[in-house]
Amino acid sequence: MQLQKKITLLLFLLLGLYFQSNAQSKKLDLVSPNGQLKASIELGNKIYYSVFAADQLLLDKNHMGLDLGDGVLGENPQLVSAKRSTVNNVIKPYVSLKFSSVTNHYNDLLLSFKGGYQVEFRAFDDGIAYRFITDKKGTIQVHNEDFTLNFPKDYELTLQECGGFKTSYEERYQQVASLTWKPTDKMAHLPVLIDTKSPYKILISESDLHDYPGMFLKGSGQNGVKSVFPPVPLKFGPDGDRSLKILQSADYIAQTTGTRSFPWRYFVITSSDGQILENTMTLRLAGNSKIADPSWIQPGQASWEWWNGATPYGPDVNFVSGYNLDTYKYFIDFAAKYGVKYIVMDEGWAKSTTDPYTPNPNVNVKELIRYGKSKGVGIVLWLTWLTVHNNMDLFKTFHEWGVKGVKIDFMDRSDQWMVNYYEDVIKEAAKYHIFVDFHGAFKPSGLEYNYPNLLSYEGVLGLEQMGNCTPDNSTFQPFIRNAVGPMDFTPGAMINMQPDVYRAERPNAAAVGTRVNQMALYVVFESGIQMLCDNPTLYYRNPDCTAFITSVPTTWDETRALEAKAGEIAVVAKRKGQKWFIGGITNGKEKEREVTLHFDFLAKGKTYTMTYFEDGINAGHQGMDYRKKTKQVKAGDTMTIKMVRNGGWAAVLQ
Repeated sequence: MQLQKKITLLLFLLLGLYFQSNAQSKKLDLVSPNGQLKASIELGNKIYYSVFAADQLLLDKNHMGLDLGDGVLGENPQLVSAKRSTVNNVIKPYVSLKFSSVTNHYNDLLLSFKGGYQVEFRAFDDGIAYRFITDKKGTIQVHNEDFTLNFPKDYELTLQECGGFKTSYEERYQQVASLTWKPTDKMAHLPVLIDTKSPYKILISESDLHDYPGMFLKGSGQNGVKSVFPPVPLKFGPDGDRSLKILQSADYIAQTTGTRSFPWRYFVITSSDGQILENTMTLRLAGNSKIADPSWIQPGQASWEWWNGATPYGPDVNFVSGYNLDTYKYFIDFAAKYGVKYIVMDEGWAKSTTDPYTPNPNVNVKELIRYGKSKGVGIVLWLTWLTVHNNMDLFKTFHEWGVKGVKIDFMDRSDQWMVNYYEDVIKEAAKYHIFVDFHGAFKPSGLEYNYPNLLSYEGVLGLEQMGNCTPDNSTFQPFIRNAVGPMDFTPGAMINMQPDVYRAERPNAAAVGTRVNQMALYVVFESGIQMLCDNPTLYYRNPDCTAFITSVPTTWDETRALEAKAGEIAVVAKRKGQKWFIGGITNGKEKEREVTLHFDFLAKGKTYTMTYFEDGINAGHQGMDYRKKTKQVKAGDTMTIKMVRNGGWAAVLQ
């Protein structure tokens, strides 16, 4: 009997050791609500995960880790518990760039490990995401984060390679083969689009970025990618009137509170390029708005003077144009005539770039604020980030003046210090009911949903770069940069040229591509504040184009991708209330493209009058050639449209 008890006890001990050992190499699967996507997690010497779409392996045995200096979270993980849940709710973003109501449906797996940390996975029908969560006392230093992806075969990556961590995110897109992307090559910032050369594409980015640096990627040299992060800057030195040099950096990437959640690393996964364009993953992972009553925040369009040199001209301009009171009043009058909510006063409104309290005496900002208010037009003032940093009380002063928004420029960094600067600025601006447009910026990472007074970011190779801004590059934007958040591209050029005949310089600035391509950008591209970059003089001379542009909303109730191929063509229908707009853009690779539109998105039983703009018969050479037409359409109708090289198509249906 005693021997039997000993044998029984020994069996229990052996079973305990077996289950403990099995727990350390435990496999767990998390499947999307529709059953099509799966994250297969394996716990061994690291936390590994593979990603499948319809049982096809897309990402193979990736791994993660958080190096805190005295230990690496995710190394030899010891699982304590695994909790599963399902969430299905609706998010209603105040600034609705794609949809006024967003379904947030996902399956969640929360893994708790010994050592005071968790890893949370979420599986959506259109993607997979994960993040670290820590429960540590006091503050911690993060020395590095391991984000490693392994590809099962050669993939094509569309990305922007940068020379270092100081970048305005304005590099051109290029295609890199994953097998040949070496660790010694330049790194790339997010977002990155992966073509698996099966039917699937994967968009990689991050959300809920707070008190932590933005992530960059490098080739692993083993058909994969690894993360790299800018270190924490410790010491700064002067660098002109608009920035600081980093003189000394730490050997860690973040010093932060020990109890917190870290940024989401996410993958939008789909066999449809249109679904990438329509995705709302940054929003769904960003968390809630921290502004209780955002009703004072008014997205809208803005007339902008910098790109056109602030030089209106013609028989109605009986003053010397430039950065002066008369010119800005002219811009205000134009904005008021067309219902444009704001004008942006760029560099030159202040007497000095370092003093935000003393306006240029030729401008008289307070008089312009008064005049604009009388016409229903708000004033937005440009500033360098350094001036804002040195004068954080300026928001109180600007509020007293009546300024509606600020455009802050030249950050060009995404280290932890600068990420915190963004949040400090947007919080302070919100206190005084001022919205912000960040230029010289990194990509959106969710802060715009926590503080909806953050209406837009630049961080894009936009029209500001004139001849360097081509449709061949811009047609990637809806599928990469704009797919992760708002984008201040500054469209609206009324001088339009094909690239082989392009010649332009301010004040006669011009865009590569056709007139209708520029018009369509207002529908295709998304921004809480959307610029009219060109001269009021040219808008007055093109009243039908201007009437269309200024009728396009900046927020939307519904978005439908009608034709989509990343880098080649994007045709999108968007609804605001009962009115639909359609915008189509294409690159320069084909002499002409035809697309068949299906109007099945329209309300049944109603006939719509469609006013549309198409590339003219000579637009392939003379970019300013276009035709304006009208047509009656209803649900179920089809129509074939044509776009020339670097062309477009734009319509409003009501």
